[in-house]
Amino acid sequence: MNNLKQTVPKMKAIVQYEYGSPDVLKLEEVDRPVIFDKGVLVKVRGAAVHAGDWHLMRGKPFFIRFIYGGLGKPQTQILGCDVAGVVEAVGRDVTQFQPGDVVFGDLSESGFGAFAEYVCAPETAFAIAPSDLSFEEAATVPVSALTALQGLRDVGQIQPGYKVLINGASGGVGSFAVQIAKAFGAEVTAVCSEGKIEMVKSIGADYVWDYTQVKSKLKQHYYDLILDNAAYNSPFNYFPFLKTPGTYVAVGGSMGRLFQAMFLDFVTTKIGGRKIKCLVCKPNQSDLIVLKDMIEAGKIRPYVDRVYPLGEVPAAINQLEQRQVRGKVAISIDG
Repeated sequence: MNNLKQTVPKMKAIVQYEYGSPDVLKLEEVDRPVIFDKGVLVKVRGAAVHAGDWHLMRGKPFFIRFIYGGLGKPQTQILGCDVAGVVEAVGRDVTQFQPGDVVFGDLSESGFGAFAEYVCAPETAFAIAPSDLSFEEAATVPVSALTALQGLRDVGQIQPGYKVLINGASGGVGSFAVQIAKAFGAEVTAVCSEGKIEMVKSIGADYVWDYTQVKSKLKQHYYDLILDNAAYNSPFNYFPFLKTPGTYVAVGGSMGRLFQAMFLDFVTTKIGGRKIKCLVCKPNQSDLIVLKDMIEAGKIRPYVDRVYPLGEVPAAINQLEQRQVRGKVAISIDG
């Protein structure tokens, strides 16, 4: 009888065993994920940091612990939902991919795990990556661009000729939203901090205003759609700038303002002919393919502020928390 234990392949990953600051994140050697029948094992080459990563890292707001488990300690020990890499192996029931395929994906409904050398997730979490992006660029696309797409197209019902206001235009979601709105044929007014105005102009916004001057710059009853990626003020602050009919969509910002928008969305569909909506993003493969096609057609492209190595994920998340980012911050995992 062979009593030798089978050796489990190892990999490097950023792990956390408690909630807290970026200091709780450690680079360690852990077991490589085990492939399952409907799973795709991907050798990770690029990842990206997202606001959801630091919320999970800190376990704040507290209700997030109920959603992802781990009231006292995190059950999700390897963070990261944006990923790009090469298919290493596939489960026996997988039909869409084969080893060697270059893919990108959103792991936010598949257990996370992008801050590692390997990840395994259902095939529906992935799509073939855009052909003209690096791994790091491709990894910045899924969560933020998908959020922007669904906020504008599905919730905002954007149409050619719309006048669209995008608040928080220099961030991850905002930088994609500017480009996607332009791709839909809209006129885009972008709001950001003064130091990021040139960056937002470079990605195609028609008008760019410093957020401290927004009330004096914006036109009354002018916008068909307002996408608020930095919802730190009440939705009612934007009503003077919204047409009738018109739609305000809350995407990111303080939890208090997002809850306010969710409540208003629940209790009424219209206030004086103007709608208040709150986006609940739904990861799906078909929208990843839409984004891939838009990128390959030259309509959108990620704006990558900086690329960190895997071991510096804590520094990358700290940069994001401090709101120092223009566009996206990527993580490079050596091939």
